[in-house]
Amino acid sequence: MNIDIQSIGFVADVSLENFIESKLGKLAKLNEDIVSAKVFLRLEKSATTENKVVEINLDVKGVDLFAKKQSKSFEESADLAVEALRKQVVRHKEKLRAK
Repeated sequence: MNIDIQSIGFVADVSLENFIESKLGKLAKLNEDIVSAKVFLRLEKSATTENKVVEINLDVKGVDLFAKKQSKSFEESADLAVEALRKQVVRHKEKLRAK
């Protein structure tokens, strides 16, 4: 699976990129049809501390899955987004099995 990580408005730390890649690697084990993942890391202009946004677009053969989460840290946002995508991947796989 190809993973493209883009940080918008700042430079992402290597450890953050490795963290996201390891989380997405676990998703790849659930479904071998995952082709690529595009990850966007952004800092929102917000009055609250929950201004770290992670958007993940997952390209699975025949369908695109998307999750966007916002929290206090990029790691927490990535965890939430990957969990949302995990549910989508499982649901998509069950739909394919039912056909």
